[in-house]
Amino acid sequence: MIEITNKAIENITRLQKEYDSIGWGLRFGLSGGGCSGYKYIIEFEETPDTEDLIYNSGEIKVFLNPIHLDKLKNSIIDWKDSLMESGFHIENPQANRSCGCGKSISF
Repeated sequence: MIEITNKAIENITRLQKEYDSIGWGLRFGLSGGGCSGYKYIIEFEETPDTEDLIYNSGEIKVFLNPIHLDKLKNSIIDWKDSLMESGFHIENPQANRSCGCGKSISF
């Protein structure tokens, strides 16, 4: 299961309006790259792929390709606002370590 905090839901809703993507789902996944081996994918998609798992968190639908499930299960998508940064923050119990940049992880 994937959890989204209330603060993240508020900002996802705001971004959906900003990017004219109201009602679209949130793609959550991984791609190769970054200094630790993987980077998170978080982007809006109008419809899920046929093989996607779909999680609902409030009115937000999360699309997850099942090949990423083992590395992303029980993750929490949060939103961080500080003087230094603003954006999504992922708490992932499967991650061994994350890079100092905060954008890259390893398993």
